[in-house]
Amino acid sequence: MNKPDCQSIEDAQDIIDTPSLYNWLQLKAKQYQLQYLLAHADDGVIWGELRGNDKKLVTSGDDDVFPKLAKFRLCTLQQSRIFGKKAEVMLWKVGQNWKARLIKDEYLSKEDYICEKQILWGTQREGESKQEFTLVSDGSQGLKYAVPLINIPFSQDKKNLYHPIRLLVHHYIDYDDSGVARVYLSRLVDLRGT
Repeated sequence: MNKPDCQSIEDAQDIIDTPSLYNWLQLKAKQYQLQYLLAHADDGVIWGELRGNDKKLVTSGDDDVFPKLAKFRLCTLQQSRIFGKKAEVMLWKVGQNWKARLIKDEYLSKEDYICEKQILWGTQREGESKQEFTLVSDGSQGLKYAVPLINIPFSQDKKNLYHPIRLLVHHYIDYDDSGVARVYLSRLVDLRGT
């Protein structure tokens, strides 16, 4: 089996404040044709989309999206992934320094990875923003977050807790000397409201 190209990105140490974080992510999004952002912060989960030719980052907590949700800020960020059909860039903090890695798999065939459609929380629409984000909640958990998707086909039946949002993930397989297979690496690929 072929393996994806996985490499460290050395310029992550250039991230020193929120504006430099935005600039760095937008540069990587242009360079590797990335579309979505999923970030975990001290104050919540943040979704985003990198839009247009300049890859302007729009996030779920922006003032013109859903301002009561967590803001995308360097001071609360734990880790972030920007991803698209051909690659993913992951950013995380080690001590006081930022580390990043790139996974590219554009040259791989479907036999080189396992494709999984992970089901995300969210059984009902709470609202849609003018920036094309949908605020979703989960009837069984009370969780709320906003995804950069609209027209998600939620069930109208409150008793049917259908979860229509999917995160497409590639899992890469490796074999040890005895032939035992294991997932050694995974990356985010796409976000869908199916």
